[in-house]
Amino acid sequence: MPNGSLSLPARLCLLAWDPAGSTDSARVQHLVRAGALTELAQRGLLTDDEGIATPADLDSGTGDAVLDGLLELVRESLPHRWRTWVRLHARVTFDAVREQLVAEGHLRAEKRRVLGVFPSVEYVLAREAAARALREEARRVVEGPQPAGEVSERDAALALLAAAAGLGVSGDSVSGVRGRERITELTRRCVSAAPGMRRIVGEVWDAVSDEGARAPASARG
Repeated sequence: MPNGSLSLPARLCLLAWDPAGSTDSARVQHLVRAGALTELAQRGLLTDDEGIATPADLDSGTGDAVLDGLLELVRESLPHRWRTWVRLHARVTFDAVREQLVAEGHLRAEKRRVLGVFPSVEYVLAREAAARALREEARRVVEGPQPAGEVSERDAALALLAAAAGLGVSGDSVSGVRGRERITELTRRCVSAAPGMRRIVGEVWDAVSDEGARAPASARG
């Protein structure tokens, strides 16, 4: 997949960025947080304990400031289910990913003045082709002929979460018998990464899917 050096939440944020409208929405914040939770689980740093997102230990990290920030937040907070963590303080993760994308040149921060007086910052895509490529690849993973077993675990996770949010993948692609079968196949590919991943992917998918269902049809990719 393009931009393979980016973390899963960063790739989802870039995929979801709308050059023609607002991307700073609850739906995108929850999608980005879901990506961070999924990547931490795939790395074995968050595990499932009867539905509770649980740090594997108190010391390990990833070297990625966004992922490690979320891991520390989970360690310092009361226990919560995966679905709760998709939403709880999700903006913190979104803001951190956005700044990371600015630092790496994928987004550009432009200073503006509201009403000519109040300072503001607008974030715009600096590499629109990269965002389009991520959407196209997510669509190809869901709709294309490549066997699910040949899709990487990270690419399968990105495509699944994009489909759940209704971004980059049309609703027709995941409806019907074939669409549901493909989602099941990709889910199986994701859950091979670590123990408890089936519950994790299921809860995260449900949380993002609920948010996507509430979004206006015109906002979906």
